[in-house]
Amino acid sequence: MSEPVIQAEDVVVRYHVPQENVNSIKEYLVQIVKRGRINSDEFDALKGVSLTVNKGEFFGVIGSNGAGKSTLLKLLAKVMYPTEGRIWVKGQIAPLLAMGAGFHPDLTGRENIFLNGSLLGYKVNELKERFDDIVDFAGIRDFIDSPIRTYSSGMSMRLAFSVATDKKPDILLVDEVMSVGDAAFQEKSLDRIHGYQESGTTTVMVSHSMNRVKENCDRAAWLDHGEIKFLGPADQAVDLYLEHSNIR
Repeated sequence: MSEPVIQAEDVVVRYHVPQENVNSIKEYLVQIVKRGRINSDEFDALKGVSLTVNKGEFFGVIGSNGAGKSTLLKLLAKVMYPTEGRIWVKGQIAPLLAMGAGFHPDLTGRENIFLNGSLLGYKVNELKERFDDIVDFAGIRDFIDSPIRTYSSGMSMRLAFSVATDKKPDILLVDEVMSVGDAAFQEKSLDRIHGYQESGTTTVMVSHSMNRVKENCDRAAWLDHGEIKFLGPADQAVDLYLEHSNIR
């Protein structure tokens, strides 16, 4: 029997976009004093999105730029909240939403392991015990005491992924980070994800790689201008999206 671990019910995310440029707090306050408000337009990044993801599922989210994919993952990671509707998530979340998110550029890789790990809920003793495994999986031992700002994007991604997935999370959120780095590390990362999946980890992945979605995802949601156009088997979602986009 399927066990839901993620549920979104009629979720709306609405932004207010100023009609004029306001470049400072001073300008903002001047406009408020003059008119009592800032004229703005409303923009819905998500429009009544509802979906359920089950335990152990590898779930894909696809769509063109601006479709609302990353916004949905931010909601699941609880770094933002919906304007309307409800998001319910069960379990410990490991988010990989942006390259090097949670890293301080002037701190070394070693220092950032402890910083980022703490943000993800790891205890210091856990990080000390697992430090060598984290570094070895990322393959950056020669650079571990160099500042993160000297790392390539691929090195930062490898370290971020290694820290976030060193301990099996209940839910792993992946936003395009699998597209950065060499092919060998991408495959090693997917092997780790699938290993965790077999023991119950749920993965939600945003990707523009349709082949990767077809090969790895059980189901997928195709988002278009904030709305779910299709929710079902990943291969069908990809085919419909490609047909709609005339990419074939």
